[in-house]
Amino acid sequence: MALVQTFEKQGNFLFKYRGQFPVILFLLAIPFIDITDYASISEVNERYYTIISVFLSFVGFLIRFYTIGTTSHGTSGRNTKQQVAEVLNSTGIYATLRHPLYLGNYLIWIGIATYVFNPLFILIISLIFWLYYERIMFAEERFLEKKFGDEYLDWSNKIPAFIPNFSNYKTSSIPFSIKTVLRREYSGVLATVIGFCFVEVLRNYVIGEELISNSLICVLIATLAVCLLLRTLKRNTQILHEKDRD
Repeated sequence: MALVQTFEKQGNFLFKYRGQFPVILFLLAIPFIDITDYASISEVNERYYTIISVFLSFVGFLIRFYTIGTTSHGTSGRNTKQQVAEVLNSTGIYATLRHPLYLGNYLIWIGIATYVFNPLFILIISLIFWLYYERIMFAEERFLEKKFGDEYLDWSNKIPAFIPNFSNYKTSSIPFSIKTVLRREYSGVLATVIGFCFVEVLRNYVIGEELISNSLICVLIATLAVCLLLRTLKRNTQILHEKDRD
């Protein structure tokens, strides 16, 4: 099998299971939390780590929210069975980079990784993400090239894959939909908050402190309540549904 076919096959396989990547992060966090010398990290540096970690995940969600909120019906989102694309997204954030959702994912997960307070862990998670998602992005681009041909090639040759070029920005052809964001992204927000709680509980267990702060408990409870409300509205009403949106 040619290398290009191998990459494409691997990418399509990983695409189906891309939602399992956080599991890798959480499992790897356990030994790194255990070996990290938290006694050598000053209170000021802990505060810096915390601020940076929350900021990175927050920016990651802003990218995802804008992307999801300005994406038309019939594009690849949370589907896992196969690649989907009825139209080629080339305006809005897709005018600045080709894979905005994966950039958002990276920032969210690297935010959680930063909360471990171990630079080596941040580096390893970044490398794993690169190896994991490089194949997925390759497979997606092969699919789009086959479907849209020269239209895709003309667009992709001008747009970077992962690092945004804001000078290329064009106003999105699709208006932003807060309903789409609320309907599709609440589970990801909850998973991220749980991820931060997971890291804090393990870290404080190793240090021998109170397992989780009251502030983080409040954030978890509030997030859970909002997510349950949105899930109920999504499943039992039409409030969050819009025509021509996934």
